[in-house]
Amino acid sequence: MTAKGQETRQRIVAAAAQLMFERGVADTTIEDVRTLAQVSNSQVYHYFADKTALVRAVIEYQTDAVIEPQEQLFARLDTLDGLREWRNFAVARQRELNCRGGCPIASLTSQLAEHDEAARLQLSHSFARWSAGLRSGLAAMHAAGRLHPDADPEALALSLLASLQGGMLITQLNRDTRPLEVALDSTLAYIESLTVP
Repeated sequence: MTAKGQETRQRIVAAAAQLMFERGVADTTIEDVRTLAQVSNSQVYHYFADKTALVRAVIEYQTDAVIEPQEQLFARLDTLDGLREWRNFAVARQRELNCRGGCPIASLTSQLAEHDEAARLQLSHSFARWSAGLRSGLAAMHAAGRLHPDADPEALALSLLASLQGGMLITQLNRDTRPLEVALDSTLAYIESLTVP
């Protein structure tokens, strides 16, 4: 694909991701995407056979958009300070969004998981990638002896991710970051209770 072709494809996916996040997958048409991306129908169908193919690309796009900004933080999750920095990043991000929209990956999951098995599996992989990023720092903390030997880095990572998702959902409903803060702080307090002095 040429550089121009890659740019056009990326513009189409970005437009679709925006519309699907704002309106939902079912209420986003190829025509809507074409108009927002300022491309022709032939350009859309050159890169995507149908809406299903476009949805797959949107899942990949949103996964990268959510996880890549956290990757530098993942490298520092081997300390409590690093975990708190990640927590503060998550809370600040919701404040920037005025607590609107929730998690783009979770939004796609709620719309697609029950009737699109391929999308469910792709989204499951997205969450597994996110959990692995969280687990890497906790595993390093465990390996260094800073977590109790019986602590399970994988379970702790899942707990952090579940706290984040539940907190974001209620934050979205209340338009207030307190639920997210409480959920994450409770999990971090539990992790701190497992640290070795």
